[in-house]
Amino acid sequence: MNKINGNLTALVITDPQNDFLSPDGVAWGVVGESVTENNTVKHIEALFKAAKENGLPVFISPHYYYPTDHMWAFEGTLEKLMHDINMFERKDALSLEGFENSGADWLERYKPYIEDGETVIVSPHKVYGPETNDLVLQLRKRGIDKVILAGMSANLCVESHLRELLEQGFEVTVVKDATAAAKTPELGDGYCTALTNFGFLANAVVTTQEAVSTMQTA
Repeated sequence: MNKINGNLTALVITDPQNDFLSPDGVAWGVVGESVTENNTVKHIEALFKAAKENGLPVFISPHYYYPTDHMWAFEGTLEKLMHDINMFERKDALSLEGFENSGADWLERYKPYIEDGETVIVSPHKVYGPETNDLVLQLRKRGIDKVILAGMSANLCVESHLRELLEQGFEVTVVKDATAAAKTPELGDGYCTALTNFGFLANAVVTTQEAVSTMQTA
């Protein structure tokens, strides 16, 4: 990981939400083993803490579904599953009724970092990548050209964000142990798939410890 400039580099976290990261979340049955193996929850928190302590801007790219999203005429495999299990469900795009402590809410231990009035929470992505939200706009408007990327899940939203950010001209470092993915008998281990693609695509692939050490010298 190259030396970073705190004014030009941002931490981007995808989907730091209960449905992925809490044992009570609807996806825990398929992602819980990977989250536990990677110590993902603790590692994401370490990234939040280091970024805040060292003045790096933090961006959250969340995943929300509203009632109107259930009217889609067709869906991919995982989109259909997420809709079927009411993952990231919110009652209304204009209301936070029922949001607190729901599957769509942030993991409780992350709230001090996300709700500090400085973290940028961009509009929700609807499938996997930031093509459907304003992440790139928010980064560009702040003159940011380097991204440290982590969050959930590795082979879906993280990889999709990686690919689009690279296409948009950003330098992207992926934190490989601050993510995780589903494991299923039918589809295999999504995390292993993602690691291979991270290695082929990212400008750098690092551990949380390496990312934190680099942020401390920003």
